[in-house]
Amino acid sequence: MTGATLSIPNTHIRAVLDGYLERFPKEGDAAAPLIRALGGEPATSSPETPRVGHVTVGAVVLDPCWRVLMVRDAEREAWSLPGGPPTDADTALHEAARARLEEATGLTPEQDGSASDPLPLDLDVRPVPGTSDTEEPEGRHFTFLYLYRATAATVPAGSGALGAPAWRPHTDLPSARLAAKIAQVLATAREAVRA
Repeated sequence: MTGATLSIPNTHIRAVLDGYLERFPKEGDAAAPLIRALGGEPATSSPETPRVGHVTVGAVVLDPCWRVLMVRDAEREAWSLPGGPPTDADTALHEAARARLEEATGLTPEQDGSASDPLPLDLDVRPVPGTSDTEEPEGRHFTFLYLYRATAATVPAGSGALGAPAWRPHTDLPSARLAAKIAQVLATAREAVRA
């Protein structure tokens, strides 16, 4: 969001982050730069301030066969989760995740429901290299990933604005931590069925 101001207030991001870290306390070190940014340093890029962090959102959509919906990035020739930065119209992280999911895949709320948990399933932290042409320092992407359950394994044909969406095994995810969290969700669901 270089040159833009995040429409979602820092107080909301901090409340979501606090709830997330209460659930996953071992991830506090990775989230520390975002905590500092939310405490007064700029959380996102702007022309007046250097980049400390860049808050984005994403969706982890599981179908009834426990596959994950991913979007093919033709430029990078890689699969990624649907998502992106919040826009001025978004007032909460979960709203932004839902909107970016529909934009990237065409899935409507009727097809995938709402996020099954008000807290994100994962916080993905990735470095962003600095640029010499704009003299921006190295920063980080903080992506809040929300879990959705699709009601059917159908992806609207040709709906992905960023590339062709497809159902992939959760083991194809780029993050081993996220894959482990999905495996835990699956194990919990199986236990609930047996009970």
